[in-house]
Amino acid sequence: MSEADATGDGTGGRKQVWIEKYRPDGLDEVVGHEDIIGRIRSYVEQDDIPHLMFAGPAGVGKTATSVSIAKEIYGDDWRENFLELNASDQRGIDVVRDRIKNFARSSFGGYDYRIIFLDEADALTSDAQSALRRTMEQFSNNTRFILSCNYSSKIIDPIQSRCAVFRFSPLSDEAVAEQVRYIAGEEGIEYTEDGVDALVYAADGDMRKAINALQAASVMGDAVDEETVYAITSTARPEEVEAMVTDALDGDFVAARAKLDELITERGLAGGDIIDQIHRSAWEFELDEQAAVRLLDRLGEADYRITTGANERVQLEALLASLALE
Repeated sequence: MSEADATGDGTGGRKQVWIEKYRPDGLDEVVGHEDIIGRIRSYVEQDDIPHLMFAGPAGVGKTATSVSIAKEIYGDDWRENFLELNASDQRGIDVVRDRIKNFARSSFGGYDYRIIFLDEADALTSDAQSALRRTMEQFSNNTRFILSCNYSSKIIDPIQSRCAVFRFSPLSDEAVAEQVRYIAGEEGIEYTEDGVDALVYAADGDMRKAINALQAASVMGDAVDEETVYAITSTARPEEVEAMVTDALDGDFVAARAKLDELITERGLAGGDIIDQIHRSAWEFELDEQAAVRLLDRLGEADYRITTGANERVQLEALLASLALE
């Protein structure tokens, strides 16, 4: 890295947000979804793009793939032919009636169709989705829609049936680790393999989270290591979560509660994050089948109560207590 970049006098390095700096510029640069990208590339090469729906969790490449499609088709003109709307911010029927229809109607030259990208489309109201269905039919000769959502079940069936649906799964650990190493090399960041493993664990298949954590950890010391990553991401080590659950299952509620208190009070972890980490690691605790089933049953109950507004600490302590009593 140049001295200008390191001191913030240049345009690169620490002064840039890495998730934007390393956003794919084409389909070849989208990592972790080779099968999906191969099918989409066939559409692009044949210049026969249908309406598309991308469903999957955050940070797995849905928006990156959508923008890459536009760049592949339109080249430098992609911004003029690609309308991006966040449906969670603009979720009413007026958006469909006004902005989308105006863009679809507007004249343009050189291309057979333009692309409208609706991010978080599952946040659209039912009325807006009904209006969108008709709009997709009305302007199908010169407009293609790409809908991105976390839950395809929230999209009405008439829209789903008009789209080619692609389901994006969480990125593999190998794909996340490879991209982390690539960016660290490009930025001249020293790292340890334990640090990479920690970034992969904290990201849990979310590339955006991994890259943001790498950028934050890179300014904390000489090298990105395991300790720095867990501190930056407010993530408990897997062995800490395992020790807490094991103490509870062994009947030592006091020890389990002390470990929980440390995670919440001293480390600042949210209750929902602790629930997620326990769930992710449940089958790695080497528990017998009955104990694992009991843990997951109690975990589901605590998660439901927390999401409906119950006190996180009380519910987590109740979870540990119920494990310790049986």
